This record gives sequence, C-alpha cells and structure tokens, in this order.
Amino acid sequence: MKDFGSVSDNNYYLYKLENDKFILEVTDYGATLVSFILKDKNVDVVFGFDDVRGYAEDVPYMGASIGRVCNRIGKGKFILNNNEYILNINNGPNSLHGGNVGFDKKLWDIKKEDNKLICTYFSKDNEEGYPGNLNVKVTYELLNDGFSYVYEGKSDKDTIFSMTNHAFFNFNGPNSNTVLDHKVKCYVDKVAKVDKNGLTLEETFDVSNTPFDFREFKEIGKDIDEDFEQLINGSGYDHHFIVEGNSFRKMATCKANGIVMDVYSDLPGFHMYTGNFLDGNAKGKNKGTFPRRSAVCFETQYYPNAINYSLEKKPILRKNEVKKHRTEFIFNGEDRNED
Repeated sequence: MKDFGSVSDNNYYLYKLENDKFILEVTDYGATLVSFILKDKNVDVVFGFDDVRGYAEDVPYMGASIGRVCNRIGKGKFILNNNEYILNINNGPNSLHGGNVGFDKKLWDIKKEDNKLICTYFSKDNEEGYPGNLNVKVTYELLNDGFSYVYEGKSDKDTIFSMTNHAFFNFNGPNSNTVLDHKVKCYVDKVAKVDKNGLTLEETFDVSNTPFDFREFKEIGKDIDEDFEQLINGSGYDHHFIVEGNSFRKMATCKANGIVMDVYSDLPGFHMYTGNFLDGNAKGKNKGTFPRRSAVCFETQYYPNAINYSLEKKPILRKNEVKKHRTEFIFNGEDRNED
C-alpha cells in the first residue's frame, strides 16, 4: 500500500498485486483499476493516472467500479414492487452510472488477501435515490493468465443492483493516441439500439451487414465513421452487445501489439465503448493524454435500463439475497472452461 494523494478531506491509497507475469494496482477511490502491466511486454494496458486527482477531476469513471447501477436509467425513474423511485439526473435526461456521486467516487475499504484485493463499501438506503441498505464487495484477483473482477451485493430491501468495471484498454500503452488499429471479435449476433442521448432502447438489431458485425476479427476503426444511424447516435461504438446464454462464457476478444485479451463473464452482455468522448486534455500516466478514440472498454453488464423494459433478465436484488457476478480478462491464454 502506498499513498495515492488526496481529494477534499480524504487521503487515498494504491494497492498492488504481482506474480511472475503481471502487476495489478487498484486505488480505494472508486475501487478503481489503475494499472495492469504485462511484464513480458513491459506495457501497461489500461489508461489511468499517477494520483487520485486525475480520476476525481479529469476523466470520470476511468477504471472504476461503477454502481449502484451502471449505464443509463431512462429519465432517472423505475418502478419496483409497485413503488416508483426517483434517481438523480446527471446525463441529459437520464441517470448515468449510479447518479451524481456513484460508487466510482466513493472511498472503499480494501484488504489484501494472497492474490486478491477485497474492496467493500456500504451504500445507505436512498443513496442517489436507490432503496435499501446495500453491502457491496468487489474482488480483484490476479490469475496466472490475467485477472478477474467479481462484484456482489446484499440489501435489507428489494433494490436494483448492476455493477461493472470501466477499464479503458489500449495494448500499445498509456501514451498511445489511438485504439482504432486494435482488432476485435465479438461473440454476438444482436446489439441494442441507443437514442441520441445514449440511452439504450429495448429495440435490438441484427449485426449482419452493419458496421457492428464483429463476428470475425475486424479493426475497430474499419467502419466506425460509416454513415449509420446507430454510429451517429453513439458518436462511434457505445452500445450494449447481447451475448446469448446464461453461463460463464467468452464474450469478446481484442488483440493488438502481439497481445490477445479474451473477455469472459456470466452477465447477459457487455457494453463496448470506443472512447468517443475522450478529448486529449487530461495528463495521465507516462504523460498519456487520452485523445478521442484512444481506448476501448468492455463493460460486462445487465441490459441497460432493463428495469424499465419487458426483459426476462433484470438486475433486481431481493431482500437478503446475495447477488454475485464474475468477469475475467485473460491474456494470451487458452480457452476457459465454459459450463
């Protein structure tokens, strides 16, 4: 543990895991992934900052644990058990990534146990408008071939709960100025539409014959500027990709610079975001500046705004139930067992 700077009245710290292949660092500000270093390549594949102030002031959500509910909730409203709940609006007409002060801006308790960093936070009833006192745990585990991110929660009231990790990946390192050369394969046939405010709609579309067809490896930049309504609405890729099935399964693969990363999860899908709103003004690690479209995110998650749609899979957490989901980022490894 080492000092990672201060914001307002809080001091923050950086926690480290290391094995023969990787170094992983997390700060207690937002239970945020700060670094993931591949030793053999001598490259840090996630964007970030040298101290906490960059995360607090320069690029919101970068690397953070996002909650209580990630992505957007339409008009900041939802109904649960015939009760309507009103959330804080912080993104156009919608509530984004937990509201004004989501989990990404909270001070988490972190304990190191062997190859794990166990991050805990207590979210009070009605925090940002959400019902229930919620105990949250996020566990980062350093694996022999990558790392995993597990979140779990338990509430004293029925509530909604859907977290993700918002790491920005670039396999050329922190001072790379583009991710458009990275090749991506998605195990996906359908993608959810978004409106002009970035809200995920209930309507989906088949990726066939569209710029969203990543069923075979394709450079991110190949079709990103096509005259296609959904690309225009998202200013690029900023969409939920639906992965069929309910098991722990491979969702996407990304490769560049001799690095291959597979994304696995037991969640319904992932949001692929290509850094369309990065602006190059921030000063990050190794003098990185994060220009537009210089990183890609694979945010495993429930279907955004699912609580307001007629979908089978909703992020409802019942009173005293424990909900847990796992995501793995595997580097140059063989296929994981899918059960």
